[in-house]
Amino acid sequence: MADPMKRLPMLPVERALKVISGRWKAVILYQLFDGPKRLTELQKRIPPITQKVLIQQLREMEEHGLVSREIFRQVPARVDYAATPLGLSLAPVIATLCDWGRRHAADLGELDTLSECRYRPGEQSEAA
Repeated sequence: MADPMKRLPMLPVERALKVISGRWKAVILYQLFDGPKRLTELQKRIPPITQKVLIQQLREMEEHGLVSREIFRQVPARVDYAATPLGLSLAPVIATLCDWGRRHAADLGELDTLSECRYRPGEQSEAA
């Protein structure tokens, strides 16, 4: 596989968006903010995602240094995924995106259709 850094754009904002772009990357990372998760736990927390897409997105985030994978040598085999320090540094960015999404929904009269966001790892936001 080619070096992932060679595929990334030179403009910082474009680079940042490329690394977290896609339907699931921010959602997966958001789920990892409060600690390591097994693949099955991530699937339960993100029901619409298929296992194939989840694995693909985790691999891409691992290539870009946002997620780490730890393999435990046991029977049955166990793999944990965790946000790296670089991945965790996106928590305020994702919180800001969450705030903007709430404002957008409110402006369109759709606030009642949203789920809650956590603003810090392990902490729930206030109900609207």
